Amino acid sequence: MYCSKENVNILTALLVAHGVRHAVVCPGSRNSAIVHNFNECPFIQCYPVTDERSAGFYAMGMAQALKQPVVVCVTSGTALLNLAPAIAEAFYQHIPLVAISADRPQQWIDQLDGQTLPQSDALGRFVKKAVSLPEPRDVEEKWYCNRLVNEALLAAMQGGPVHINVPITEPLFEYSVDELPAERKIAYAAADMSPATLSHVTRMFLSATRPMLISGQPMNPLLDEAVSIVGDDEEYVPDFVLYIGGSIVSKRLKRFLRKAKETWVVNNTGEIADTFMNLTHVFQGDGEAVADHIRFMMVMEPHPFIQKWDDLLARIRLQAESYEPAYSELAAVKYFEHYVGDAEVHYANSSAIRLANSFAQHPVWCNRGVNGIEGSLSTAAGFSCVTDKRVYCVIGDLSFFYDQNALWNQNLQGNFRILLLNNGCGGIFNMLPGLEQSPARDQYVAAAHHTSAEGICQQNDIVYLSASDMPQLRARIETLLYMESSSPVLLEVFTDPYEDEQVLKDYYKSFKI
Repeated sequence: MYCSKENVNILTALLVAHGVRHAVVCPGSRNSAIVHNFNECPFIQCYPVTDERSAGFYAMGMAQALKQPVVVCVTSGTALLNLAPAIAEAFYQHIPLVAISADRPQQWIDQLDGQTLPQSDALGRFVKKAVSLPEPRDVEEKWYCNRLVNEALLAAMQGGPVHINVPITEPLFEYSVDELPAERKIAYAAADMSPATLSHVTRMFLSATRPMLISGQPMNPLLDEAVSIVGDDEEYVPDFVLYIGGSIVSKRLKRFLRKAKETWVVNNTGEIADTFMNLTHVFQGDGEAVADHIRFMMVMEPHPFIQKWDDLLARIRLQAESYEPAYSELAAVKYFEHYVGDAEVHYANSSAIRLANSFAQHPVWCNRGVNGIEGSLSTAAGFSCVTDKRVYCVIGDLSFFYDQNALWNQNLQGNFRILLLNNGCGGIFNMLPGLEQSPARDQYVAAAHHTSAEGICQQNDIVYLSASDMPQLRARIETLLYMESSSPVLLEVFTDPYEDEQVLKDYYKSFKI
């Protein structure tokens, strides 16, 4: 039996009609009718997560893995506000996250009643569409409710988060409806890039004197090292950049590409992203399809400028592979990447993703939409629950402890593995020139600490491993990669932040050729 709330039943029926099959649900009484319906519906699978901030990122990770919309459902009040970080990240990554919030009746907002605040536009510009469903009293209001849900779900399917607010009056706990209503579904068909446009973009690329194809996340490793070597050498500066979207980690690389004469962008949304300050053309379409076509054409007719860059990257790759770092975070990531093979790897922001930028030879996941440290662990956890593949999360200590509630989660399995780089602070701050002059750096900016993940693992049934030197590191990484376990596995690598800093500087010095 379904709930007696007509707007909730319309919402549930249209989620099913649009193919939404996964819902992360958070506790609460006001949203209980929605959660009841999801649990009752045979086409929707529920994933309970108590911490709403973690739940938002958990749902986002599921949407990344599934490449389809995923619901995160919260109760009324500040519960909704806890979704804001995940919603903002999903907005800039164009991930179809469907935030559904239960709400109090409109007449009680701002009347000092419990768990009431203006929810209908609480997520602001970080959603592609925000709707608040009426509680229908007649045929026209039913049509209106149907239309709003269709509009929101279509906006999500075009790439990005949406917010569906559902005011629910009491009584809350009546379950008297036998089946969901048959609801009108509005369909949408996206236009693909035409063959003529594809040929035009390819022709312009191949006719340039110094063309460069740039992909954001995931991107070619070692480009940052290459740019540091070529410096201001005009022979390496492109005159035409084809950018197929995604976030770029390296500030150095972005500064370098701003020297180009012009950039053409291809992305799925057609948005204007003038990252290199020289944008002249934007095309809506599949950037990877364009890149594949260009690569195919270059097999038949190699381009000398591209070959010049390929040769440089090949030399740098040999140096990176032969470099033997001392025990450090860099050594941990290099060794991990050498053996990880075919797996889904999530990197947290700050130091972790910058190390991946040097050593990962495969696509990686990272919350580079707004680059926050919160939610990386939850995102990887959500990803792991909808795939049979191994899912790894390489994460620094501040990011891990900030998001430790990702492990307070009954959905996790043994395919989820965590490499925790713990040097007792936000090590990235040691690399910022000038900040070392501030006496506030270590305690207040870098948040120095003496915390370990061992107790967190014990209370959440996580297999715990640790390493404090190179022999332990090599042995424990192999255990992390190859051991069989029905529970998640975490390896905590303890390093010294000042030694990490020196090893990283020595690594970059090795490329001064």
